[in-house]
Amino acid sequence: METQRKKIIVATGNEGKMNEIRQILGKENIVFSSLKDEDLQDVQIIEDGKTFEENAVIKARKISDITGRMVLADDSGLEVDYLDKAPGVYSARYLGEDTPYSVKNNHIIKLLEGVEDEKRTARFVCVIACAFPDGRTITTRGIIEGRVGYEEKGENGFGYDPIFYVPDFGCTTAELSPEEKNKVSHRGKALMAMYDELIKEKVL
Repeated sequence: METQRKKIIVATGNEGKMNEIRQILGKENIVFSSLKDEDLQDVQIIEDGKTFEENAVIKARKISDITGRMVLADDSGLEVDYLDKAPGVYSARYLGEDTPYSVKNNHIIKLLEGVEDEKRTARFVCVIACAFPDGRTITTRGIIEGRVGYEEKGENGFGYDPIFYVPDFGCTTAELSPEEKNKVSHRGKALMAMYDELIKEKVL
């Protein structure tokens, strides 16, 4: 008898994020559905939270309230210590929402011109929120530490990956294979922690 697959809506239209989520949590008993898949890509979600947790909960709760389903949402970004942790929660909207990441990346590199390695510290932060139809929400957080590189490198990943250098690997996260990146990334850590939480909740 075929096992019933659990459908989980993910409150994103970002295909890069959807691909990573499907790769990281590619379990036979789960099928992930994006806002586009659900024809909800035009829903207006105002991310006015001051933290990654607040924004992730806002997104998950809004879509769960509309659909009456369990919904996962991700809020993530790059914190650069030298820039007082900017762009932080504004990572996706930094320099404008439609600005190419090549422009954002090179802007950050320019702001750190002449700054030595030890002061270029940065981290990727990811918070996953799960909103349940009964009104409850839970969150998990994942972090990967690194520093801002001196130029864009690598073709894998998306967003700020080409400038995020991880000393432990001697390369940027855009130079890691998807499999390597998913094992150590902020999103990978947050998603695996959420999977464990959903097992405890007995929803998977």
